[in-house]
Order: sequence, then structure tokens, then C-alpha cells
Amino acid sequence: MNRANFISIVKPTKRTALQFVIMIGVVSLFADCTYEGARSITGPFMALLGASGAVVSIVAGLGELLGYSLRLGSGKLSERTQKFWPIALFGYLIQMAAVPLLALAGSWHTAALLIIVERIGKAIRNPPRDVMLSHAAKEIGYGWGFGVHEALDQFGALVGPLVVALVLAYRGSYRTAFAVLVVPAVITYALLVVARLVYPRPEELEPKPIETEADTLPKIFWVYLTGAALVAAGFADFQLIAFHFAKAGVVDKTWIPIAYAVAMGVSGLGSLLFGRIFDRVGIRVLVPLTLVSALFAPLVFLGGFWPAIIGSGLWGLGMGVHESIIPAAVATMVPAHKRPTAYGLFTAAYGVAWFLGSAVMGFVYDVSLRAVVIFCVVLQCLALPFFLKIIRSHKQKIA
Repeated sequence: MNRANFISIVKPTKRTALQFVIMIGVVSLFADCTYEGARSITGPFMALLGASGAVVSIVAGLGELLGYSLRLGSGKLSERTQKFWPIALFGYLIQMAAVPLLALAGSWHTAALLIIVERIGKAIRNPPRDVMLSHAAKEIGYGWGFGVHEALDQFGALVGPLVVALVLAYRGSYRTAFAVLVVPAVITYALLVVARLVYPRPEELEPKPIETEADTLPKIFWVYLTGAALVAAGFADFQLIAFHFAKAGVVDKTWIPIAYAVAMGVSGLGSLLFGRIFDRVGIRVLVPLTLVSALFAPLVFLGGFWPAIIGSGLWGLGMGVHESIIPAAVATMVPAHKRPTAYGLFTAAYGVAWFLGSAVMGFVYDVSLRAVVIFCVVLQCLALPFFLKIIRSHKQKIA
């Protein structure tokens, strides 16, 4: 299908844009079912293989570091080549292959390698995917577009851990649970290929011409990046939380993936609601959401069973903000032709901050749980002045 035919068949309308968002959302649903199902148990699985709390946290942080920092290269490559689909397809292939292979891991070293490889795959595919989504979201509202996608994404993240919990309840084996996840992995890739065939040039879903006058990223982007990096540094990875649940005996191993499913359910619903609010009020919505989600730390690390479940829900609320509103805000700050680099740079810094924060939390965890809680809450609160500065100095324009 050539360019002219594609334009005649797929016009940049709100309906078409929403259909593309939903289609990619369904791909993400099955993808999240795969890797989030695995992530709900990789912490206790590594502990079973002999890893310490510090090792679990460092592996999680290193995975996030590579999973975010490598997006800088993927974003630049996407911008230079405009090969959004090939790059995304390659990244998904790596990610979907790594998860079921965890069933064969014989040591925590092998498991750690596969966990990191899975994050690398996500690093490769996310910038081109987010850019394609941003073109469609421009037509229907950035907050709503990313929110709908994230809701579908998180529904898969809810189902995956529940499937894992069911497998554990009947079989009791982490390896069996990882092996079962090959099914949604295969479905993910099949749907992605279909999406590629139906929408070969999603950049044409954006009705307005791409701006060419600005060739640098605006100052407000750097202020925003700093605030978001502080939030990331103070946000514990669920692998450490799950490790704590298992080690402290706060949550039974069958309930750990259920706690993660609760988090993903809250994340998905929050994405829809706060995506709409973002389109109306802009970045100011991040201030109360950051404060509320920061409360996850004392609940999951210091509480009993029910506080841990509630804390998991608040952690999920924070993840919904990370995955929907935060990238949506980036799209409002930079010209369309600079989005691949902006997303790559933004998530690279975000990942470095996440890694450094995770490493600190891992070492501190073995010394003091209260210190972990203080670290999480303080760093996320330090992000608020940066968000407030953006609110005061930059009126958000959501077209």
C-alpha cells in the first residue's frame, strides 16, 4: 500500500485516531499480561534461587536503568530513520521471548539476565510506540489518548498476575507460571503485526503539519524532567515490595501477584480518570497525585496485610501516573518532530534516577525499613516545587 492510498483510506479523524489507540492498547494489554505477570513473582523467585534483598533491588534497578536509558538511542534512531514500526517490532520480539525463558532459569544469575533483557526489549520498542500514540492522541486529547492506552495496558497487567496467582494456587511452581505466559506473548506479537499492516503510517493520523521552526527542546521540558526524575528515584520497584512481602511474611506467596493485580487495576482506572482531568487542567493534576501515591511506602513496608494491599493500590496509582500522564505531558511541551528524541531523553534520565533510587533502597532495606520509607516519601515530595514552577510559568495548551 502506497502513501497516497493510505491517506485516502485512513483520514486523520478522531474516530480513526481512537481506533489506532485502542488497537495499540490491546497489543499492550497482552504484552503487559506477559511481562507484568512475570514481574509480580520475579522478586520471590530470585529469593528462592538464593538472591538477597540488595541483589533483587539492584537487578530491578539495573533493568529499569537499561530499560529507560537505552530509549535515548531508540528515540534518536526513530527520529533519524522514521522507521517506527520496524524498531518497535524488534523490541517487542526481544521482550516477549525473554519472559517464558525464565521458566528455564537455573540460578538467580540467569534469571537476572533475562529480567534485564526483558527491560532492554521494552527500551527499544517504547519510544517509537509512544511517538505513534502521540500522533493519534493529538486528535483526541493527549491525556485521554494516553489514558485509554494505559487503561487497556493495565488491564493486561491486572490479568497477568491473576493468571500467575491461579497457576501458583493449583501448581505452586514459579517455573510453570512463567511457562504459561508464552501464550499471551505469542498473541501480543501476532496482534502487533496486524496493527502494522492496518496502520503502516500512524504519523499521518496527526492532522496538523509538523512544526519545523524549533530545533531544540524548550526550557520547561528540562524543569519537568527534573521533577519527574525525583519522583522516579523515590518510587520503589514492585520486585522489592514483593520481596519484602515474602520475606516478612506479610503477604502469602499466592496473594503477592493478587496484590500486584490490585495495583494494576487501580492504575488502569486512574489512567482513564486522570487522563481526562489532565486534558482539562494540565500538569497541575500531578501535584495531588504525587502526594497521594507517595503514601504507598509506609503502608507496604511498615503495615500488615490490609495496609500492604491498600499500599499496593496507591503504588498502582503512582504507576498509572508514570505511564500515562507523565508521557502525555511531554507531548504538550515539545514540537512533534522532536518527540522521538524528547521521549528517549526523558525516559533515559527517568531510568537513571529510578536505578539510583532502587540501588539506595536495596542497601537501605537490609538496614532499616523506616529509612526506606523516609527516602521514598522525601524524594517524591521534592519533585513538587518543579511541578509548581511549571504551573506558574507555563500555561498548558491542550489542543
